[in-house]
Amino acid sequence: MERLSGNLRGLKPSELRVLERLTWRRVPPRQLVGYELVDRAAELARHLNRDLAFQISRKGHVERVVVGDGRLDLPSEMERLGAARLSGDRLVIVRNKGGGIGSAELVLLQRHRLDLIAVVEPEPTDLTRSLVWMATLSPLADSEGHLWRLDEPHGLREVLESLDVVFLVDEIEREFARYNRAIAVETGKEKALLAGVQTGDQTHDAAEASMDELDQLAQTAGAEVLGRVLQKRDRPDPATLVGSGKAEALALMCQEQGATMLLLNEELSPGQQANLEKIVGVKVVDRTALILDIFAQRAHTREGKLQVELAQLNYRLPRLAGRGEALSRLGGGIGTRGPGETKLESDRRRIRARITQLEREVKALQRHRARLRHGRVPLPQFALVGYTNAGKSTLLNTLTRASVLAEDRLFATLDPTTRRLVLPNREVALVSDTVGFIQHLPHMLVAAFRATLEEVVEADALIHVVDGSHPEVEGQVRTVLEVLDELGVSGKPILTVINKRDLIDAPRLIRALTGEVSRPLLVSALHGTGISTLLDEIARVARQLHPHPIRH
Repeated sequence: MERLSGNLRGLKPSELRVLERLTWRRVPPRQLVGYELVDRAAELARHLNRDLAFQISRKGHVERVVVGDGRLDLPSEMERLGAARLSGDRLVIVRNKGGGIGSAELVLLQRHRLDLIAVVEPEPTDLTRSLVWMATLSPLADSEGHLWRLDEPHGLREVLESLDVVFLVDEIEREFARYNRAIAVETGKEKALLAGVQTGDQTHDAAEASMDELDQLAQTAGAEVLGRVLQKRDRPDPATLVGSGKAEALALMCQEQGATMLLLNEELSPGQQANLEKIVGVKVVDRTALILDIFAQRAHTREGKLQVELAQLNYRLPRLAGRGEALSRLGGGIGTRGPGETKLESDRRRIRARITQLEREVKALQRHRARLRHGRVPLPQFALVGYTNAGKSTLLNTLTRASVLAEDRLFATLDPTTRRLVLPNREVALVSDTVGFIQHLPHMLVAAFRATLEEVVEADALIHVVDGSHPEVEGQVRTVLEVLDELGVSGKPILTVINKRDLIDAPRLIRALTGEVSRPLLVSALHGTGISTLLDEIARVARQLHPHPIRH
């Protein structure tokens, strides 16, 4: 373990040697800290103009000295333990410019399950009159939901003469053993805290609707949602998206609520993700990774699995850098000697090779699908498109009397399904169900699923299914039209079908969508209302596309 860490930049070799010698000190095990250590640390803190923190074991050994400039962080080797055990270390911080325990210290306390954390504000004229703030973990949340106890400041002399650290820590661990809860991570379902940023011209209602969708995505992926935070900012923070202060607040919320992951309603850069994980101490997953995970769960066919893996690898490749010490060690030779590529370079090379292989397989899949389409009887082909969970599969089942899986959840359909449709005039057409679209659909998904989306590209006409009951229906319509434009199919004939007509104010909705769509049809795919009108409209478009139809 590194005995001296933190912000060492600009320190002279002689100053580093003085700091290293502090790690040789011992503290009486039952005492918070020694007078001599505080005295020397206060002198050095003033001289260096930096805070000093001492990681002290239960035996009284100074395990580590951490140097900071108003913000301290502990190396990642200090891992959290089981629900009834603390780390066996306490952290004593000697402040250069005073101040008590803030959110950053409480994050350290909870993330590393410290025995306790104390902040000493030295009094230059009389060390015994220095103030000490102290915080310990608690197995039960207080009225504000905090899983810690924050004491009022006391004088240093009083603390050193009356506080028995060994007795205090034993009492805390007995409490945790009795209640066996608090910050311990439960096995089973992932517990997620949601966070989003409202920026620019986005309205509060639109931001909340986007957070509702993130909540749905999280539940679809199998997570239990514990809560949400929506922050209003002029622009996203380039380092953490939410800013360092909000990141620390999220860290405390994750610890208080027992969250195992933080879900962000934006796509994070690799640097933002790494910075956030360092601050919050739990897994950080952005919207893109969440959607990719759902697609991975939904992929059952070989082609679906191929396309999901390709999208995931394209997402992960730029995020390999900085993933820990193991990725920077040499991968060749005996031990770490001799020439050879680093583990990071090796991993990148393997991923690039796998991406190349998958791209070849996806292209082969595209050629195979093209041959299948070429071999089909020349029938008019319609593709069902729309926002995820709009009711496309239910409509396909109603139109064709098929038994395609139709569920009230996001991305229930991943692999395309094509069924034969007999129209009222006995003419025959083909209808394909396709993967649903979503706001901020990851670009690597659009690229990877191009083979699947070719059912949309190659269709003669599109049936755009709209969930008329959704509060953000206008935004969903715009999202679908944007994706269709990206695929280069916005010029095809499009029938707009507003589903769930039994749940909506139809005249108001049609007025709201004026300018986005033309001549929408109102149906209820579940109850069959309006289906005959839709079939007549499909037959009209089919006759325009194929003047010499094939009859059933």
